[in-house]
Amino acid sequence: MTARVAEMQAKVVEAEAQVPLAMAEAFRSGNLGIMDYYRIKNLGADTDMRSKIAGTDESPDSGNPKK
Repeated sequence: MTARVAEMQAKVVEAEAQVPLAMAEAFRSGNLGIMDYYRIKNLGADTDMRSKIAGTDESPDSGNPKK
């Protein structure tokens, strides 16, 4: 069971690494504008702020528990 969890976490990390590459490609192809980018960044910042206010143990940026 632990091996399966580790395998799935590795897949999540791999998928998260592809996000910036996909965003860069969307910028180049014209499918993502600067305002869309700022909305995405604002959403991430808002989520991070809410998590910190709520006092959760996980950071949405890293996906790893804080120590």
